[in-house]
Amino acid sequence: MNMSRRLAGEFLGTAFLLAVVIGSGIMGDRLAGDNVAIALLANTIATGAGLVALILTFGPISGAHFNPAVTLCDVWFGQLTSRQALMYIAAQVAGAFAGVAAAHGMFQEPLFFASQHIRTGPSQWWSEFIASFGLLAVIISCSRTRPTSTPFAVAAYITAAYWFTSSTSFANPAVTLARAASDTFAGIRPVDAPGFIIAQLLGAAAAVVIFKWLFASEKEISPYGNQDLPQPELRDLP
Repeated sequence: MNMSRRLAGEFLGTAFLLAVVIGSGIMGDRLAGDNVAIALLANTIATGAGLVALILTFGPISGAHFNPAVTLCDVWFGQLTSRQALMYIAAQVAGAFAGVAAAHGMFQEPLFFASQHIRTGPSQWWSEFIASFGLLAVIISCSRTRPTSTPFAVAAYITAAYWFTSSTSFANPAVTLARAASDTFAGIRPVDAPGFIIAQLLGAAAAVVIFKWLFASEKEISPYGNQDLPQPELRDLP
């Protein structure tokens, strides 16, 4: 499969992911009234279910990264060139903003509007570090030991991380940027986004270093290492 189709897969997959996150956040918030716990539960269930469906759908096309941190991990493991990674990340960021616009359109909200939701401070940055570390750990380990279970493991981890982290586990730089353009339940102030992104990239890098060592004797493959998924274009590539 050529690169243009893989980029389209990343764009569409990330767009649908953001539509799920933002749309379910709006719906949950409206139906729950002032009950934040119920709104978060609705947001969590929809996101976890959506992730399984989207990874299964777009995995065979692009590898279903939907996340610059996962793409950079692929570069580290030698599965993508820097140029290919930049194209993937551009598609993910563009798709993320498209997904926000789609969700806003479904709920009669402005196309884009800066979030006022405060998410900052050491505890939230540490939460994003932990969330991103865990996400990459799940992807790297499961893709090597039980690749067909990876979509379900990723979704299960994100579902849990919504609740055990104070930041509700963004764990994705593209998602963080796009959620800054949504003043809804799932939003984050633009000024708070850089702190989240730095913590996410540090957490992902730490996971790659540690799990590369843990699996040093194993054959190095893509983060979503299902042998049935397409590999990088140089060997013709998520």
